[in-house]
Amino acid sequence: MSQKFKQSESISYKDAGVDIEAGDQLVKNIKPFAKMTSRKEVIGGLGGFGSMFEIPKKFNNPVLVSGTDGVGTKLKLAVELNHHETIGQDLVAMCVNDILVQGAEPLFFLDYFACGSLKVPTATTVIKGIADGCLLAGCSLVGGETAEMPGMYSEGEYDLAGFCVGAVEKNNIIDGSNVSNGDVIIGLASSGAHSNGYSLIRKIIEKKNTDLNQKFDGKTLAKALMTPTRIYVKSILKLLSLVKVNAMAHITGGGITENIPRVLPNNLKATLDRKKWEMPLIFNWLKENGSLSELELYRTFNCGIGMVIIINREHQEQVLKILKDCGEKSYLIGNIRTRLSDESQTEIK
Repeated sequence: MSQKFKQSESISYKDAGVDIEAGDQLVKNIKPFAKMTSRKEVIGGLGGFGSMFEIPKKFNNPVLVSGTDGVGTKLKLAVELNHHETIGQDLVAMCVNDILVQGAEPLFFLDYFACGSLKVPTATTVIKGIADGCLLAGCSLVGGETAEMPGMYSEGEYDLAGFCVGAVEKNNIIDGSNVSNGDVIIGLASSGAHSNGYSLIRKIIEKKNTDLNQKFDGKTLAKALMTPTRIYVKSILKLLSLVKVNAMAHITGGGITENIPRVLPNNLKATLDRKKWEMPLIFNWLKENGSLSELELYRTFNCGIGMVIIINREHQEQVLKILKDCGEKSYLIGNIRTRLSDESQTEIK
């Protein structure tokens, strides 16, 4: 119900539902987080109308690569569980892992945080998570936008979007054109469902009237579902400095079966051996409780593989060792074969 004012009364922006002081306080709170992510190429700081970033001098012929994303309805679950600490890392991961597959080094990141009524502690926690993600990716949090829009969101709800820019040497762009018959596929382990398939996850929870506080794999089911998306940037950049990679795919919406074909020439297909990697228990739980078919599971979730790398066969042992030394759990999960006209581009045996 809107408040009625006498004609002589003055109405403030705060009366309309926008608290300028809260916004100012949030900026003060998050400045230290942005500062801790700052690279030497950042010019200026938070608070300007635009953010400035000098392209690193190590690039001779740089191509800028940009990406934007959100975290889907995992955000809905974060609000329901009052778990805001890691959703920011999810946001960063979805953006930086996407531009990484083209060989780009993430340089800087901006966020968009929108809500009906700004809760400074919640927003601070979320943006601290974004800064944590930027540290893991080696990029700078250079700015963003906090939008307080009364009437647009229910109490306690908010929305997130992220924007990332990176750079790659023009002659080092990875576009899948070098993939050939006989190449091998290496999968990097995911940390869980990452940030995809949560509309289905929430439907399963609702249908089964699931207690999210139940014990699951040494923690609660809630914590298992809120495990943040893994950021592969530093490991992959190290790998790219040592070995030629033919293609990479970030396993996001569409799961394993839909994302790998995005980086394959039309005449090739990926054949995967399901026995070659470990599937986290959360996916078995989702399959059983949702009565999901194998097809639905593989085309919705990452099923334990968050990133796929396609390389020449002779490099496989070297690549596996480099990834292990970087702290990644990786598996030799399949190979590339010539595709017949009536075949799909991903086959899981």
